[in-house]
Amino acid sequence: MRTLIKNLSKKLIKDQTDNTLIQLFRYCFVGGAAFLVDFGSLFIFTEYFGIYYLISAAIAFILGLIANYVLSLSWVFNKRTLNNKKLEFGVFALIGIVGLGLNELFIYFFTDYLQIYYLISKILAAIIILFWNFFARKFTLFR
Repeated sequence: MRTLIKNLSKKLIKDQTDNTLIQLFRYCFVGGAAFLVDFGSLFIFTEYFGIYYLISAAIAFILGLIANYVLSLSWVFNKRTLNNKKLEFGVFALIGIVGLGLNELFIYFFTDYLQIYYLISKILAAIIILFWNFFARKFTLFR
């Protein structure tokens, strides 16, 4: 049993993999870390610096995007479609920009139309965007 757990944890956490489910599992953690950067920045920019929440959300999303890129390359995806790192980051960012548009749309809709507190709106938007980002990046950049 101990060997089974050790082998499973090695596959889930340590070994490089092409398995989409394991990559999605890892991406949830990477997305979680990037979300903490994003969410924390949104809160700090809005509450402490008095920046309008949609502008704060855009800045925070970009910071989260950078964290996501670095962590995705180092832990989630081991195969790359593009050899040019600048082009790769550009496509990664383009997918993120679409995600940013969706993020802004969902936060705006949840906050202004459904009257949900902006931080709760951010959490709901992040869950939706997580799946967009993973599958778009998996199938365009890291197949």
